[in-house]
Order: sequence, then C-alpha cells, then structure tokens
Amino acid sequence: MTKADIVEKIHQKIGFSKKESAEMVETVFSILKSTLEDGEKIKIAGFGNFVVKRKADRRGRNPQTGETITIDARRILTFKPSQVLKNAINTVAKEAK
Repeated sequence: MTKADIVEKIHQKIGFSKKESAEMVETVFSILKSTLEDGEKIKIAGFGNFVVKRKADRRGRNPQTGETITIDARRILTFKPSQVLKNAINTVAKEAK
C-alpha cells in the first residue's frame, strides 16, 4: 500500500476531498517523522509502538578483503506491533486456510 492508496481510502470512507485527504495524511506523517527525529516514542493503541534505539560503534569486517573496520554508531527505528494487531493478522491468516 502506498501513501496515495491511503489518501484514496480516506477519500472513499470519510468523504473528504482528495486534496483534504492528502493534506491530512501528509500532516500525520510529518508529525510522526518529527516526533521520531526528536527521539521520542510513538504509541498507537491497538496498533503498536515505534521506538528509536541507539546502536553503539562496533567492529565489523569487509567480506571482500577480510579487513577489520569500525561501523559507526547510529539510530535505528523499531516497530513492535500490539497484541490486538497481532491477533487481527493471525485471525485473518487462519480464516484464509
């Protein structure tokens, strides 16, 4: 599913114009992005948690040369789905069998 698909679904289900739907989606994504950039957690009830974690410097190896290198510290984004979302996905998977 793409951002355009989300805009289309909002347009169909709620009845906002496509322009209003697109602005709404852009605003939500902008808020999510800025919150994560600041290192804050996002908890959406019934959906899951987005958390920014820090990874420290670590040693790695260049697979072509075997040379030892240092992999720089970085921040990563993790998502942990809620139990409600897990159950919904698994219920659909069981019904499909």
